[in-house]
Amino acid sequence: MATKKTTQPQTTAQQLGSIIKSARDIMRKDKGLNGDGDRLPMLTWMMFLKFLDDHEQVREAESQLAGEKFKPAIEAPYRWRDWGATKEGLTGDTLIAFINQDEAMRPDGSRGPGLFKYLRELQGTKSHDRRDTIAAVFRGMVNRMINGYLLRDVLTKLDGIHFNASEELEVLGRTYETLLREMRDAAGDAGEFYTPRPVVRLMVELVNPQLGEVVLDPACGTGGFLVESYTHLAKQATTVQKRKQLQQSSIQGCEAKPLPYLLVNMNLLLHGLESPDIDPGNALRFPLKEIGDRERVDVILSNPPFGGEEERGILGNFPDDKQTAETALLFLQLIMRKLRKRPAGRAAVVVPNGTLFADGICGRIKQELLTEFNLHTIVRLPNGVFAPYTNIPANLLFFERSGATKDVWFYEQPLPEGRKNYTKTQPLQFEEFGGLLAWWKQREVNAQAWQIPAKDILANGCNLDRKNPTAKEDITHLPPELLVASILDKERQIIGIMEQVQALLKAPV
Repeated sequence: MATKKTTQPQTTAQQLGSIIKSARDIMRKDKGLNGDGDRLPMLTWMMFLKFLDDHEQVREAESQLAGEKFKPAIEAPYRWRDWGATKEGLTGDTLIAFINQDEAMRPDGSRGPGLFKYLRELQGTKSHDRRDTIAAVFRGMVNRMINGYLLRDVLTKLDGIHFNASEELEVLGRTYETLLREMRDAAGDAGEFYTPRPVVRLMVELVNPQLGEVVLDPACGTGGFLVESYTHLAKQATTVQKRKQLQQSSIQGCEAKPLPYLLVNMNLLLHGLESPDIDPGNALRFPLKEIGDRERVDVILSNPPFGGEEERGILGNFPDDKQTAETALLFLQLIMRKLRKRPAGRAAVVVPNGTLFADGICGRIKQELLTEFNLHTIVRLPNGVFAPYTNIPANLLFFERSGATKDVWFYEQPLPEGRKNYTKTQPLQFEEFGGLLAWWKQREVNAQAWQIPAKDILANGCNLDRKNPTAKEDITHLPPELLVASILDKERQIIGIMEQVQALLKAPV
């Protein structure tokens, strides 16, 4: 039996770019959408449903060939082929009503639950069931288009994308990453600080997850670390059993915001993970002391949000002497707690400069990190790596749950010769990490690397903000934006300390 995969033309990168551009041009005419911040999420949920239907048609054909029963995640008449692919299907106000309303006229002419109503109420029958993922995605989604005729035109364009050939999925994956970058740019000040792809790839290669281990990102955003980890593990899945293990028990994430939750699921699905295991809740919602061996994992890779502030109820999940308004420090504690004890779990975490030098609560957290974990390496990233999202300097912490730290290696990643910082148009390239990758395997002190005994750091208030002893001090040519970012970073630390003092003063004696 022939499958859709063998009868449809493939979508080239150029064709795909043209389709998406045309769809966005149509959406610009809709009065319900305000900029790419609205248009790109709309494109994503529609592409999400198109992908699911294409993939399910392939799986259904394969099941029929094998003589097996197939149960789709989405039943008729809610499949893309029932309402999205038919040019002569629902349009205008009837299409908008079918998507938005709790009860509406359906594509088959009957009345019943509207599309979003149906999708939100899907329930799986097994662990990591795709239906649960779909329901969680659409609980946070809203259709913002108000012109059903324009929406029909967009659907017709997107129906030209075919998500059912491996070659096309590779093209789609790359194009989708471009969309994600545009999404972050469109988000402006309301967006998160996402990790550049070269940094993600570096962290995954250095931590080197192995098939059979569980990889977690508790603040996964659009899934950069999880996609890179999945790709890394997929190279090791050389048998049917190993591929099954990769699909069922390798990748975990957590993302509380509705839009990034949709994006990470779409991202992982496009890259080949059939049923992503992404928790749609706040990873910080569980009391730290209640996290036991069952909830621990082998590898954690993350760039937790920093500069944020959690509600008081969340702070109560942490030890009394380590409750802080700084989100990055709460996530750092969670990551430490979530690492498996035996065999020793390992982590790579992005932290802002303030985490290295701050004392008080931050100092106590670092003391625990040094005395109960092996904080073996800190990579100091150069200026502008996270441009244009933030100019705050960042660092990579690498640690394991294998006993107390003896020595901390510091590695200062240099800027390319003649450069003072990175920019949006001249970003960091992975090839620039060649020196670090070579040094990682055979460590020695050099112009970029130095080592400090943990006892010296503990005796100095757990200050990890250690300068390269071979570097010349240069305070005269820092870009103004970096000086401002550094001052703001310190102010955030001061505000956090003042809030702690205020809370102590208000506490009953």
